[in-house]
Amino acid sequence: MAEADKYIAVGDVHGCAASLEALVDKMDPAELARRQIVFVGDYIDRGPDSKGVVDFLLSFREDHDCVFLRGNHEQMLLEGIRMGNFANWMLNGGGETLDSYGDAPGVEDIPDAHMDFFEATRLFYDTPDYFFVHAGLPPGLTIREAVEDEEHHSDLLWERSHLAAPETAWEKTVVFGHTPRTRPLRRANMIGIDTGCVFASRGMGTLTAVLLPEEEFIQQPSID
Repeated sequence: MAEADKYIAVGDVHGCAASLEALVDKMDPAELARRQIVFVGDYIDRGPDSKGVVDFLLSFREDHDCVFLRGNHEQMLLEGIRMGNFANWMLNGGGETLDSYGDAPGVEDIPDAHMDFFEATRLFYDTPDYFFVHAGLPPGLTIREAVEDEEHHSDLLWERSHLAAPETAWEKTVVFGHTPRTRPLRRANMIGIDTGCVFASRGMGTLTAVLLPEEEFIQQPSID
C-alpha cells in the first residue's frame, strides 16, 4: 500500500518501451511499493513501440499504485476518433504508433484495452503538496482558478508560457512534462521532467523520474 505524500513521477515516454522498462528496473522495488507512481502522459507517438509502452503499463498497474495523466498526444488520438479526422495526430507521430500495432494497421486495430486506457487518463492529479499535470498551467492563474475554469483545461495539455514567467501564482509545486529539455527543470513551484527520451538525435534522449518529496531524480538514457 502506497504511503501518503510519497510519489514517483515519470516523464514523457513517447513509445520508448525498452527505456521505460529499464528505468523501472533501476528503481528500488521497496520504493515502488511504498509510493504512488504518477505518469505525466505522452505514452505514445514518435518512438518505436507505443504498443509495448501501454502493454507494460497495463501490467505494471496490477501490482503498483499508479496514476495515469493524459498528454496532448493521447488527446490528439482521442480527438481524431471523435471527429473522424486523424490528420493532426498523424502529423505528430501517430504513424509510428500505428506501426507498433502491426503491418498496415488502422486505428480500429488498437485493442479495446488500450483505448480504454487512453480514455481513462486524467487531466491532472491534485495532492496536498503537489499538482501533477502534463504540460503546465497559465502562470498568472492560481491552480484552483485554472482547474475550475473549463476554458483553461486545454492549457493543462499544451501550456508552455510558465517556462518563461519570472514567477507564478501557483499555490504549490507543479510537476509536469510536455516540454523536452536536456535536463530536469527545478524552479520555484515547478519541476519539469520531460528530458526528451525520444529525441536523442537532438541532444536529449533521457527518460526521467523524480522521487518526491526528496526531489531525487532517476534517469535512463534511451535504449530505443
